Formats: sequence, C-alpha cells, structure tokens
Amino acid sequence: MTQEREAKAEMRRKAKELQQARRDAERQGRKAPGFGGFGSSAVSGGSTAAMITETIIETDKPKVAPAPARPSGPSKALKLGAKGKEVDNFVDKLKSEGETIMSSSMGKRTSEATKMHAPPINMESVHMKIEEKITLTCGRDGGLQNMELHGMIMLRISDDKYGRIRLHVENEDKKGVQLQTHPNVDKKLFTAESLIGLKNPEKSFPVNSDVGVLKWRLQTTEESFIPLTINCWPSESGNGCDVNIEYELQEDNLELNDVVITIPLPSGVGAPVIGEIDGEYRHDSRRNTLEWCLPVIDAKNKSGSLEFSIAGQPNDFFPVQVSFVSKKNYCNIQVTKVTQVDGNSPVRFSTETTFLVDKYEIL
Repeated sequence: MTQEREAKAEMRRKAKELQQARRDAERQGRKAPGFGGFGSSAVSGGSTAAMITETIIETDKPKVAPAPARPSGPSKALKLGAKGKEVDNFVDKLKSEGETIMSSSMGKRTSEATKMHAPPINMESVHMKIEEKITLTCGRDGGLQNMELHGMIMLRISDDKYGRIRLHVENEDKKGVQLQTHPNVDKKLFTAESLIGLKNPEKSFPVNSDVGVLKWRLQTTEESFIPLTINCWPSESGNGCDVNIEYELQEDNLELNDVVITIPLPSGVGAPVIGEIDGEYRHDSRRNTLEWCLPVIDAKNKSGSLEFSIAGQPNDFFPVQVSFVSKKNYCNIQVTKVTQVDGNSPVRFSTETTFLVDKYEIL
C-alpha cells in the first residue's frame, strides 16, 4: 500500500509536469514533448491515466543513451498506438490490482473493526471469571503419568455500592479438589457455609479490579479422571505405517470446543493418505504435522477416529498434543447467588467460565 501511494503521488507529479509542458508547447505552436506521433489532438484526447502510466513506464526503464530524433510518420504512429494499448492494459492491470489491494485491506480492516466492536460479554456490576487450566501427560499405552488442574474465581465489582457482598459457592466436586480462599476472605465462613466474604464485613471488595477470591487444585494419576482419552496406534506396513487414532470423552458433562489433536509426521515423506476420519484435518508441511480438527466434542459426539498412512516408523508419531477450550469447567464449582452483607438482599451478577489446556500430551 505504501508503494502504491508513492506511485500515485509520482504519477500526479508527472502528470502536472506533462500538462504544463503541453500548455507551454501549445502557446509556442509546438507539439508537446515526449508524445510525438500522437499529435496534440491525440494527447488532448488521451486519458490522464494513460499519460501518467506511460511516464511511470518510461521512468522505470533502464536509462540508455537517447536515440536520434526521427521524423514522425504513420509507422511511428502505429508503433506508438501499439504502445498506447500496452499502456492501457497496464493501467487496467494497475487499476485492478489497486482495487484488489484496497478491497483486501479494507476487508482486513473491516474484520478487525468487527472484532473490536463485537458484542461484549454481558457484564453486570458484579462479574466473575471462573477459569481452569489443565496440564496432562499420558503414556502411549494409556497410563496417566500426571494430571494437574488449577482453577480460580476472579471477582470484579464495577459499582462501589456492591462492594460489601458475599458469594454463595456450590461445590459438587467428587474428585478431591483442594480449595484455598484469599487471605482476606473469611475462611471459617467459607468452610461452614460455603460463603465467600471478607474477614471484616465492614470493609468492601476493591472496585474496578480483578480479585482472586477462591482457587483450587487437583493433582492425580487416576486414569478415570482423564477428561479426553487419546489412543494412537501406529502399525508398520510394507511401505511405512498405518496409523489409527481415536478419542473418547470420559466426562459427559463437558463440552469441548475447537479441539485440535496434533500428530507429528516424518519429514520429507510427503502428505499422509487419509482413510476414514470424523471431523476435518490440516496437513502442515512446514511443521510436519497432521492436525485433526473437531469443532465440538460432547456427550452426543463423545468418540471418533482417524486413519491415515504415511512412510515412517511408529515412534515418529509421538508426542501427540491436544488443545481445546470449554465454557464448562471440569470441577463442578459455581457461584449460584450473590447477596448484600446488610439485609442479605440478592444482587444481580454475571459469570464467565473458561476451561482450557496448558499442556496435554501423549508421549
């Protein structure tokens, strides 16, 4: 775009010079310089765009010694006419390219503007973010080497009249999650009544800042806790390997979105030959990976498989990596109600829940 703007500025400058030269020539009864063969009428009848573009073509050419002046005649007029067609073609090409560039850049700006002006999450004066991240490592034979999950409730109050509140937490976790409240939160109140409130009830929560009020941690090697199991079975064939890979959702209450299962491939052996597949795939030849893409995995779509063939050895297809996001958290911990400290009257609130992957590997 910068080059295009510079070219247009140069075109306008050259056009002004040519127009001035033409006016000077007409006043002196001479032909305009640089356009012999067209004649003054041809120049005046030609488009400014053609004049500008011809100037650019001439300036972009390698500089050579000027040729001796030749008398104008029909043959030169024909040649210049042919050149004029080339110029017109060039103008059309330049115009079409310019329009393409502008439309693509405009499209990009439009998409960015759409993102910027996308409808925000409905945030009340009391808003909570519930976020969980999982780190999981499995062996290729199915054993869970380690699974660690960290979760947190972040409270944000945008109106100081709601600073003195209590959060009613519902914890239906059955997996042995370890809970920890913020040091300023009344731990006894939380243990006895599952209420999150400040130790000093006369004080208010900070306004217009995210405050972590409760966090939890789960660490296990229990295989039944794996939310999404991945089995990858490479078997050697005559020309390489046949790879069968399948997934199964073990937590039926979860809904995983934008799931990508990434399988490494040997380098320099070309693209894999895909057999049966649930979902879609992408072959990244630069990173030598096969990405198995599934928009949604939930109770209605809890299992699926992919088969492909490619040259290589069984060890070439590990580690398999998994990524996903979810609007449902793994540990069933939710805020069900918010009330004022004084009078226990209910307060409107909003919640934003995210469950995502920090690392998820099958080695």
